[in-house]
Amino acid sequence: MRSYKSLNNLVGWLVFAIATITYLLTLEPTASFWDCGEFIACSYKLLVPHPPGAPTFLLLGRIFSLFSFGDVTKVAVLVNALSALSSSFTVLFLFWTITMLAKKLVLHRQVAGHTAPGTPEPTSGQSLLILGAGVVGALSFAFSDSFWFNAVEGEVYAMSSLFTAAVVWIMLKWENRAHEADSDKWLILIAYVIGLSIGVHLLNLLAVPALAFIYYYRRTQNPTTLGGIITLAVSLVIVGLILVGIIPGLPTLAGGFEVFFVNTVHLPFNSGIIIFLVLFVGLLWLGFRYSFQKKNRLVNTAMLSLVFILIGYSSYLIIPIRSSYHPTINENNPEDVLSFVSYLKREQYGDRPLLYGPQFNARPVRYEDGAPRYVREGDRYVVAEKRQTLVYDDADKMLLPRIYSPQPEHIYNYQKWVDIREGVKPTMGQNLSFLFRYQMGHQFWRYFLWNYVGRQGDIQQSGGLWPWDAGKSGVPERVADSPARNNFFAIPLILGLIGLFFHARRDSRNAFIVGLLFVFTGLAIVVYLNQPPIEPRERDYTFTGATYAFAIWIGLSVLGLAELLRSILKADTPRAIAATALGLLAPAILVGQGWDDHDRSDRYNSVDSAKNLLNSLQPNAILFTNGDNDTFPLWYAQEVEGVRTDVRVAVLSYLNTDWYIQQMKRKAYLSQPLPISMPDDRYKQGTNDMLPYAENPAVQEVNLKEFIQLVKQNSELLQVSYGEGQPMMMSYPTRKFYLNVDTAAVKKQGLVPAERSKQLVNRMEWDMGKGAIEKKNLVILDMLATNNWERPIYFSSTVAGSDFMNLQPYFQLEGMAYRVLPLKDPNYQPRGDEGYVEKNIMYENMMKKFAFRNLNKPGIFYDENHLRFPANYRDKFARLANAYLADGDKAKATEVLNKAFEAMPDATIPYDYYSPQFVPALVTVGKQALAHDIMDKMTSRAQVALAYYQTHNPALFDMESQTYLLGLQSVYRAAEQVGDQARAAKAYELLNQYYPRQ
Repeated sequence: MRSYKSLNNLVGWLVFAIATITYLLTLEPTASFWDCGEFIACSYKLLVPHPPGAPTFLLLGRIFSLFSFGDVTKVAVLVNALSALSSSFTVLFLFWTITMLAKKLVLHRQVAGHTAPGTPEPTSGQSLLILGAGVVGALSFAFSDSFWFNAVEGEVYAMSSLFTAAVVWIMLKWENRAHEADSDKWLILIAYVIGLSIGVHLLNLLAVPALAFIYYYRRTQNPTTLGGIITLAVSLVIVGLILVGIIPGLPTLAGGFEVFFVNTVHLPFNSGIIIFLVLFVGLLWLGFRYSFQKKNRLVNTAMLSLVFILIGYSSYLIIPIRSSYHPTINENNPEDVLSFVSYLKREQYGDRPLLYGPQFNARPVRYEDGAPRYVREGDRYVVAEKRQTLVYDDADKMLLPRIYSPQPEHIYNYQKWVDIREGVKPTMGQNLSFLFRYQMGHQFWRYFLWNYVGRQGDIQQSGGLWPWDAGKSGVPERVADSPARNNFFAIPLILGLIGLFFHARRDSRNAFIVGLLFVFTGLAIVVYLNQPPIEPRERDYTFTGATYAFAIWIGLSVLGLAELLRSILKADTPRAIAATALGLLAPAILVGQGWDDHDRSDRYNSVDSAKNLLNSLQPNAILFTNGDNDTFPLWYAQEVEGVRTDVRVAVLSYLNTDWYIQQMKRKAYLSQPLPISMPDDRYKQGTNDMLPYAENPAVQEVNLKEFIQLVKQNSELLQVSYGEGQPMMMSYPTRKFYLNVDTAAVKKQGLVPAERSKQLVNRMEWDMGKGAIEKKNLVILDMLATNNWERPIYFSSTVAGSDFMNLQPYFQLEGMAYRVLPLKDPNYQPRGDEGYVEKNIMYENMMKKFAFRNLNKPGIFYDENHLRFPANYRDKFARLANAYLADGDKAKATEVLNKAFEAMPDATIPYDYYSPQFVPALVTVGKQALAHDIMDKMTSRAQVALAYYQTHNPALFDMESQTYLLGLQSVYRAAEQVGDQARAAKAYELLNQYYPRQ
């Protein structure tokens, strides 16, 4: 028989192969939603992503992308494969971690607190038991919901898990070799891996306390409680030193040197950095010299560890280096040490109170200048702005503030969990209630249940699915038939608890270490993140470290089962086979239930949505979008596949920053600089961030071009002050804006369709409202005043209406975007459909250019996020069909309707809020059966869903209920429009039942 060592290696690689094949078969073939498009694009061209960046991931992603050999359509799948392989290696290290722990349990017995060595080489039966534990635990984690999700897309969390698994495995390797003379090399390797992991994600640092206890127990013959407390404290200090002292601390210190030596000593730029580096290297040398002189092994190992952490951390140098070349994606422009520090600290995202701070009702008593932001000007650094920090009265502060956000939406959602009142300070009991009920219960334990008990479905806020709740009677179809509705019968949980109790009884120290890993990669993150009461998406991917730790116990349950079977099966080998077979129920049910909702192999919706949006636009267009899902797929399409690089994508939220406006004023590929007339100093941070409305009765209306000129000149005519000692700021004196139009130039450019010739206006007029003009609005107004209709300007149809600045009467719908033109739609109604439908352009785009790959293919899982974009398609198809019918063209309308339902049938993309818009058109062209099908199914589904959500935590699922109510309203309007009184009455009855009028 093979030796145990060779079997351990062989089976480990077999587990690795199983995981790899699984992930590659279910891999997304292109860029998924959220950050994936950005990371893939930035990996392919080594661009600068959002703070704090992920340089290690980008460098490895770049290497993987080279294997596309020029086929840009393969780049995404190769970067996704990097995540797949990272996950496979995580599973491999987990397998070897479990087998090391299991071997100790099998070969050692604790007697009176001491460990006596057993047989050095396991018997065949013992080997089978140990390896069975590794297979069960590793595959259970491999097929767990959150980890599998991360494994098949180009994001950082899979690689972050790899580094966590690696350092735990390396530390256990050190433990087995700690008696060897050169054993410290394993500790130094851990330091290097931690340094590299900083360039992926900081989650890896949370493994340090567990590693510290492995070290403590191995080096201490008689561990004590006091020693354990000291070990925990030291480990937390190490985490703090890396998290605060090294990552932002060293660059911050270098930045301080730079400002001093440039501004005070008048040395050239970068002199301070060079002096800092010389001094720092000198200090390192002194540290090593001391360790050699005193022959202090601990100091020497600590110094080597620090150096290797820094070597791994040096991957971050790619960020300022690449930024200095002004790439097309260059978020925050961290090209020098000072902007790099801001980038590392994620200052653009603000912060949340952790241990002590204001509660949600707190009112600031004053503003204080925070850290200055320096920029280069001439031969010195000048303060561009001093970030304002809010100062609160101590009476408004409290320990462990969990209920801290004053945003109205957050207050509304806080009240779903605790009985708070505006104007009343929350009690510590309410704070702790929110911590345990929402942050720990809903945002951690719920995710834990998803992985090892079951999951109700894919809609936001879906809970765990216990075996006794698995029935589908009365459950909404959208939930009951979701591939994400997984029932594991709590088998993995039960096995994990068996493994936990067995481990605690047989090896309490290592059980404590695994428990510490579970707590710090799970519940400790909850406390640190201090999450608000509502998130834009589920955050389960954050806590895979905890599911990793629990998977160790799932694996060790095989040993516990074998012990339970000892009285039935005396021989080691049959008992090991039986225990392993029982344990394999966990990964078997996990993969069986999870395959359909984790299989993304035929999903192209995200990139198709980006390409369709880009292909909606005329050449050399400017497109305003929201962030994340509205933008990152566009970046991928342009940067990687080279789709429509003549279009300049302008992210509205980024347009509130000076660095982004400066980028927009540079050429990018085929896109010329944006037509922004104001100089950089009028857009720098702290200047014109917001122009409030300050009514001047003498000004009835304002010419946009003159307004922009006044802002450019910082004219006193627009300056207002909001208190003594406060700086003057620009404002706008009236809500009424207008822009004179050179109609001759517009006609000459051929911008006016023949059917709209009478809608051309010589003066555009609109109401800016009484709020404030943000910097992004000012940029758009500047371009409207400067562009003179030379470049097409569009808003994505997914942009919030509040960002349209009431320009909707001048919108023209040409696909998935609204074009701004000096043509006023005579039929425009506020709160009605936006944009005049330009049928010819829209038909060409939607019927010929757009791609709807696999939206009609059965068996592909489209989760909640992926269903939003098809809903938008339906809205545009319906508007185009209705526009043709308004012109009496039934043939074209029928063609459009057929395309819509062929591309997105209800069987794959369920009817949504926009679907009833088709009903009048379908009835008109003689497709009554399909019209009835839409109304009947939507009414039936709403009836079941509303009844369900009314009795199943209605406050938590109020968004779902509102969606169904809106769908019923849409059905009611459609039925009324076609004279179907019976269906209208049924929808009306349900609306009154669940949303009665007062």
